[in-house]
Formats: sequence, C-alpha cells, structure tokens
Amino acid sequence: MKGLTAGTAIVDITPREGLELGGYPHFPRHNTGAHDSLYAGCLYLNHGTTEVVIVTLDILFFSKKHVASVRERVRKLTGIPASSIMISCSHTHSGPWASGRLDIESLLAGVEQDAEYVDGLIGKIVGIIIEAKAKAFEAEIGFGREYCGKEQGIGGNRRDPEGLCDPYSYVVAVRDLSGTVRSVLVNYALHPTVLHEDSTLVSADYPCYIRKAIGEKFPSAVMLFAQGTSGDQSTRYFRQGQSFDEAERVGRTIGSAAIAAVGGLKFVRDIGIKVVSEEIPISIRRLPARQVMEGRVREAEADYRHKLEGNASYLEVQNANLKLLGAEDLLGYVIMLQEGGKIELLEAEKPAEVQAISIGELKLIGLPGEVFMEFGLDIKSRVDAGLVIINELANGCLPGYVYTKKAQEEGGYETDTSLLDAQFGYGLVDKAVELAKR
Repeated sequence: MKGLTAGTAIVDITPREGLELGGYPHFPRHNTGAHDSLYAGCLYLNHGTTEVVIVTLDILFFSKKHVASVRERVRKLTGIPASSIMISCSHTHSGPWASGRLDIESLLAGVEQDAEYVDGLIGKIVGIIIEAKAKAFEAEIGFGREYCGKEQGIGGNRRDPEGLCDPYSYVVAVRDLSGTVRSVLVNYALHPTVLHEDSTLVSADYPCYIRKAIGEKFPSAVMLFAQGTSGDQSTRYFRQGQSFDEAERVGRTIGSAAIAAVGGLKFVRDIGIKVVSEEIPISIRRLPARQVMEGRVREAEADYRHKLEGNASYLEVQNANLKLLGAEDLLGYVIMLQEGGKIELLEAEKPAEVQAISIGELKLIGLPGEVFMEFGLDIKSRVDAGLVIINELANGCLPGYVYTKKAQEEGGYETDTSLLDAQFGYGLVDKAVELAKR
C-alpha cells in the first residue's frame, strides 16, 4: 500500500448581479448583489492506484447532465475516471439555478437556467480539479464527528420538531506532512434556509460562516461543505430569526463543532481508497387528474388565505403556504405531462446515480436529490464502518424529494412537490448499502 497524496483548489462561483436566485421558485428574485461569495471547492486524493475527486458547490442544484460534462472533460484532460468524481451542492437557497425548474410558473413559461452562468461554472469546476491534481502533496487524512444539535439551538426536523434528525457535524480533514491542515470537509444535515424569499442577496447562507470559522482556525485549509440527508431538515422550529446574524450563529456553531472534531482526529498516511458507482431507474408516482389537482390547489389557497387573514401564527401560515406551493407544483407537473411538455428536472436526471467512496474505515456515500433523514439513518445503521458520511445532492438532483411512505400518508410540501413515488427511496437506500458493503 502506497502513501496518500492530496490536492486542493477553490474558485469563486458568485453569479453576476441580476441573475435569478433559486430556492424559492414561487418568489422570483433577481439578485441585487452579493452578501458573501459562493465557492466551488475541490479535494483530490490518490493512494497510488485509485484517484478520487470530491467537489462541493455553493448552489441549490447541479444537474446530472452537467456532472457528466465535467467528468468527460476531466477524463480527457487528466485520465481521472468519470466514476471517481463526486460533485455535490450545499443547497443554498440564495444562489443561482443550475438545473431544470420545478415551479408551475417557470414550467408553464418555459423559463430555463442561465446557460452562460452554467457554462462558466462547468469550466471553473474542470479547472479546479486539474489544479488540485497538479498541486498534489504528500498527505495524511483523518475523519470523525462532533455533537451539534438542539442543545446548541441547531436543528432539526422541519415536519416535526421532535422528529428524526442527525445532530452531528462530520468532518474529513487532510494535512500535509508538516502538520498544516490543508482541507476540511464538513458534513451537516440542515437546509440552508435561514435566509428566506425576502432576501435578494447572493449568499451561501449558514455554510458561509462555517467557512469563516474553519478559515480562522486553519488559514491554509480549503473548506468543502457537503449536505447531509436534509430533505426534511431545516431551522424552521429552532431558528431565532431569518437574518444574516442568525445564519452566522448557526454556521459558527456547526463550524465550532467541526473544529473540535478536527482537533480529536487521528491522521493516517497509509490508507486504502476504493470507489464504486451504479445507476438505478427513477420511479415516478401516479399523478392525479388535472381536475383533482386544480381542486386541491383551490382548497390549499383558501386555507392559506384563511390563516393569513385570521392572524394565525407564523408557523401555521408558513406551513399552509408550503402546502399551497406544493399543490401548485404538482399541478404544474400534471399540466406539462398532459400537454406533452418537457420537464427538464426529470429528463436530465435519469437514471439516478449512487456512489460510494471508501477511504480506510470511512464510507462516503453520494446520493442524488433531497433525501429524508429516515433514509440516511437507515443507511448508517446498516453499513458496518468506522464512520459513514452521506452527501446528498451528489451527481444530480432528481425531480423532487426522496420521501418516506409515512410522509406520503401525512402529505405536505415535500411529498406534493415531488414526481418520485414513495417506494423510490427504499431502493435508493438498498443500493447505497450494497455499494458501501462492496
């Protein structure tokens, strides 16, 4: 077994002023400037026989077809196998679109992602992968986790404040042989939605402040943020506001936990690396008739208006609003498919890819889409490893949330706005476990 080499690189991917922001698609927002910069970070690993590339992006979605473009260009230029490259999104709701759309307004109007921005983004990602490999150095790696949950005012499940969550800040850190930390990957399961639809400023949301905290402690380190299974996780029941100050509180709390985790790591140099990747079919739900969905939209709109005008609590109004938005999205899908329209978020993401990277006793599993916490915890309970980290929105974004059967029975925004059927997530989990064990 040969010693580990690693390389890092980072590039600014902040969009130009005026480019539309994603994340709150029913509330069109053309950005009025940047509060903080967005970044693409890269970590390259090589133990002599296997190369692995991990790229994280401060954006909402990155389509599978764009991942394919990056991989092919990198393969031709460097020889790195396409299946060894993992590209994922932080899922900030204050960054640009780089995928198909899901909201009824954009679907019916034919609004698409900005081609100029996406083309530039693809070029920048290819560039940092090439740079990271070219600047590889002899390295050591360590991985671990630190508790960071409700007790710190950080959470949690957005459908049920007492529901399932994963209150750990996971880290993978790389240092050179002089002991200088050169990269820290932080993984946490929480929607970056501290900032809401009233903000028109570009921002990485709370991961911006994880980066600041890591940078202050380890100034030579490139920070990568990998989103955990956060399909049903957000700050909704736990935040103290929806401001940049609150984003900073959340981010620095998670960052402090990550720094503590790095401080307790055991770094090793002689470590094996393996990577496997497979695709599975995307299974689509049976959609209601258009007339049925139009009725559901009217009912949801009436309930939202009733709560809005009846001085209901903020959370009651917000949940009613989300129910309405989900019903509208599903109606949009019905209309598009009924009229033979193209839904890019479906067509460009098929089939779904599951990827597993083994680094010693660490299993890093990449899943496409926004995945409910129950699935993430199930994978971790079934994979026998020293540490399991799940990176969602990896190598694609899927046409909607990966939700559970229980969530389907309960209804809500996540299930209403998804084209996937309730069985799909269970197959995704089985494939992830199979690959991790292999």
